[in-house]
Amino acid sequence: MTVTNILAALGSISEPWQPHRLTSVNDHDVKVAKLHGEFVWHSHPDSDELFLVVAGTLTLQLRDGDVVLGPQDVHVVPRGVEHCPRADDEVWVVMVESKGTVNTGDAGGERTAPLRELGGPA
Repeated sequence: MTVTNILAALGSISEPWQPHRLTSVNDHDVKVAKLHGEFVWHSHPDSDELFLVVAGTLTLQLRDGDVVLGPQDVHVVPRGVEHCPRADDEVWVVMVESKGTVNTGDAGGERTAPLRELGGPA
């Protein structure tokens, strides 16, 4: 049996916007990442995306208004909904989404990052 501490996992990440797999459950990945700055507008046509803020304040910019999350807040962006995460200061976040979901969704581009394994490259 493996136990992974979320704070220790997040503390091991050095670069923002680089998701790391914390674990998997059924057909979903539980990912951790540090966020800082503004990401890209994108959607995930085939997967809802759950955000759980561990530390900091995350703004999920949506076309019909922003959702602001603080520590221990959770929000689900439904599949197909365009969004753009923004973190004015560093945010530590846990995300849950279907296995194989790419961080930039349907937008692609230079911000697309491979899913890293904890203990691998930061």
